[in-house]
Amino acid sequence: MAHTEPASEATLLVTCPDKRGIVAALAQVLHGHGGNILDADQHTDVGAGQFFQRIRVDLSELHTDRRSLEGAIGEVAERFDMTWRVARPQVRKRVAIFVSRVDHCLWDLLLRHRSGELACDLVAVISNHAELEEVAQQFDVPYHVYPVTADTKRSQEVKERELLEGLGVDLIVLARYMQVLTSEFVEAFPNRIINIHHSFLPAFMGGRPYHQAFERGVKLIGATAHYATADLDEGPILEQDVVRTSHRDSVRDLLRKGRDLERTVLARAVRWHLEDRVIAYANKTVVFA
Repeated sequence: MAHTEPASEATLLVTCPDKRGIVAALAQVLHGHGGNILDADQHTDVGAGQFFQRIRVDLSELHTDRRSLEGAIGEVAERFDMTWRVARPQVRKRVAIFVSRVDHCLWDLLLRHRSGELACDLVAVISNHAELEEVAQQFDVPYHVYPVTADTKRSQEVKERELLEGLGVDLIVLARYMQVLTSEFVEAFPNRIINIHHSFLPAFMGGRPYHQAFERGVKLIGATAHYATADLDEGPILEQDVVRTSHRDSVRDLLRKGRDLERTVLARAVRWHLEDRVIAYANKTVVFA
């Protein structure tokens, strides 16, 4: 595969009703304008009759300009009733992390970002408690505290939204943020809030899932990263993983094993979103991983 500089690359994501000719039409448009397809992946949901594709293309030798190319893609999209967008890896997404007092996912994300594994700009850590401010300071990420009570939840969310909008945040990561967001907040960021839930959904929704798992005597526990929606723990799932347990494990053992899963599952989901590998539909996702 030819190497290209990121500035010359773009990723095209498309969704439309499945029919013949979609792949050929997109390839023809890209080729006709001088684009070079670096890789392409596609999926058809036969039951739903929906087609999905992710195309990564080198635009360094375009015969026209990008506006003309996108206009041509738009013409194809109109023919196929297609939803589409072009993402450019050189335009880094701006990310805010929400936390409470539990720190393992925050540490993991900050370390992965510092190592270059997560290509984004971390612009804020937001919390309902002050305890983790020193963690954020070690990575030079601004830390904002918005204490939340039943009486102040909505007013604090208004302030948080104002901050997020002022910072131009593209993605919110709930790194064990132990608050239920209001539907108004979630709906303001559709498919742009990733939550980590400490169980293998749809099992053990809600609070204290490891305690629920212990009481049930399960032999596997899991973690689930999903987009947050107005329905608690029911949003489109991006990634899941599991680890074996036994009758010898205490709740403390489950918590320890679960924390390892939470870190890796959340990091993979965030990375796939940042790399424009996810298409959400019908409360599900297609992940071109």
